[in-house]
Amino acid sequence: MAGVDHLAFERNKAQFDVNELKIVWAGSREELELSDRISRLVANDPVFRKDDRASLDRKELFKTTLRKAAHAWKMIIELRLTEQEANKLRTFVDQPAYTDLHWGMFVPALKGQGTDEQQAKWLPLANKMQIIGCYAQTELGHGSNVQGLETTATFDPKTDEFVIHSPTLTSSKWWPGGLGKVSTHAIVYARLITDGQDQGVHGFIVQLRSLDDHLPLSGITVGDIGMKFGNAAYNSMDNGVLSFDHVRIPRNQMLMRVSQVTREGKYVQSSVPRQLMYGTMVYVRQAIVADASTALSRAVCIATRYSAVRRQFGSQNGGLETQVIDYKTQQARLFPLLASAYAFRFVSEWLKWLYTDVTQRLKANDFSTLPEAHACTAGLKSLTTTATADGIEECRKLCGGHGYLTSSGLPELFAVYVPACTYEGDNTVLLLQVARYLVKTISQLGSGIKPVGTTAYLARVEQLLQYQSDVTRAEDWLKPNVVIEAFEARAARMNVAVAQNLSKFTNPEEGFQELSADLVEAAAAHCQLIVVSKFIEKLQQDIPGKGVKQQLQVLCSIYALFLLHKHLGDFLSTGSINQKQGSLANELLRSLYSQVRPNAIALVDAFNHSDHLLGSTLGRYDGNVYPKLYEEAWKDPLNDSVVPDGFHQYVQPILRQQLRNARL
Repeated sequence: MAGVDHLAFERNKAQFDVNELKIVWAGSREELELSDRISRLVANDPVFRKDDRASLDRKELFKTTLRKAAHAWKMIIELRLTEQEANKLRTFVDQPAYTDLHWGMFVPALKGQGTDEQQAKWLPLANKMQIIGCYAQTELGHGSNVQGLETTATFDPKTDEFVIHSPTLTSSKWWPGGLGKVSTHAIVYARLITDGQDQGVHGFIVQLRSLDDHLPLSGITVGDIGMKFGNAAYNSMDNGVLSFDHVRIPRNQMLMRVSQVTREGKYVQSSVPRQLMYGTMVYVRQAIVADASTALSRAVCIATRYSAVRRQFGSQNGGLETQVIDYKTQQARLFPLLASAYAFRFVSEWLKWLYTDVTQRLKANDFSTLPEAHACTAGLKSLTTTATADGIEECRKLCGGHGYLTSSGLPELFAVYVPACTYEGDNTVLLLQVARYLVKTISQLGSGIKPVGTTAYLARVEQLLQYQSDVTRAEDWLKPNVVIEAFEARAARMNVAVAQNLSKFTNPEEGFQELSADLVEAAAAHCQLIVVSKFIEKLQQDIPGKGVKQQLQVLCSIYALFLLHKHLGDFLSTGSINQKQGSLANELLRSLYSQVRPNAIALVDAFNHSDHLLGSTLGRYDGNVYPKLYEEAWKDPLNDSVVPDGFHQYVQPILRQQLRNARL
């Protein structure tokens, strides 16, 4: 029946003000109203329909992506949207496109690495989209190891030009989004060669295609790298391959904010500190953590709503079967993911503050917190994207067989999200960077260098190595200081242990290779401590709204104790807690799941995701799942005809025992 809210009985159970929690999730009332307005704008426009994406072939999918991007840009111009509103619009269109890289990588690179003169020339063109840019760094042979890039940019003093060249097959640029078919320009990262000297990797503005007929310029070979994981997913993006055959560009197209090449070919550093580049990195990684919370919240919203709609087993005397969400096994898998979505949201909020703090310090030439900020953001990018990718897949499993349908929205969400584990730093490589920083921090403790920021707890390492948890009752685990101390002791002991093992090697790099698996685990423990502590810090703030803070406290405890349960071996082997205390934590966790249960639907409603954004038959706000599943099935192109193409040619001969005479 149209208009019926099949989840109303669940919403009526809520013990808190869902509208107030929507504001907390959004960050502010203004942000919530902005999101609402732009979300409706997109959902009500037929050009932005999403339900047919998975059934389109690649060319048709790409063409519709171009149409959506053009329509969005037209709306941005006609409605005079601000930069913030335009970014929201592209987010709610929810289809990877070349514009993501133009606005997300190309323009920030111009701003961050270009001189004032270069910005004056290129930004007006980019801001009006008179040129379309991408970020060409990754190569066929090198991704994480940026210093290993092979593309060269050799300065020719005779002509005052750089010669961009791809000397090998593996030096071909490979993966940049927007490169394959659309971008007219790229920021190309290449080894700068001046007077026979390799000056390392630098960025260069290179035109790729004619602005008249869009054909590649002389010496440039460019195309798309082919189909990727999933049906639609990231296949709407033209990830490209690019190679150069001695392509010449003017000297002033090297991004020269930090270093320059003079007319005579001399390589010089500018007065601008190289560390300023790290500010952009902190910003990008903060955005990735925020995206992780959004993607995970979408999957959790779908799985939670469907778990409340789906009934299976447990019927008494012909009555209703049990809602799947009432099974403890479902709760133990689902509710920690719900808690994780909120945890990642709040740590991303803190990262916004960190970005502002780092930026202000950099302007004042204060680089003291930079290594810690770099390590912290690297670790959080790794932790949140891995947990989110795994969480989306877990949500698909939580929806049973129907979760495997494209119309559930979960397979596509997983396929489009999972590259986040690799881009902007492979997650294992990033944790090794964190580990390197932590080992260095520990090695400097005796020399009076005080740990800062998220590593400040290591200053108390002697105390933490002696720590014994005093938990005697399950409810003791509700105390924030008890949780923090246990996580600090675990992280400190794991990192000290691996640092001590490293010191036994005469060759530190050999030790680092040998102990890399242990280093990754120790770094992950440190990163989990950060997320837990930032969730707890959030709860020390004034959070208005009936029952809102109480719900967040429950979710915070679930997040921390779920991690403790999952990594119980770490906590026990380091002696941070004993076996009995671990059992008490698990006992409390079960009771916390029961507290979440009546509020579960309202807690995912607070994410404020529209049905258009979710794109899911299972996660609909009204819970009207089965009629929509049935309706979607009949839309499949395979159902356009009753008898399928190929039946008469290939199936009928089998049925009639006439295969010998059939033309196959």
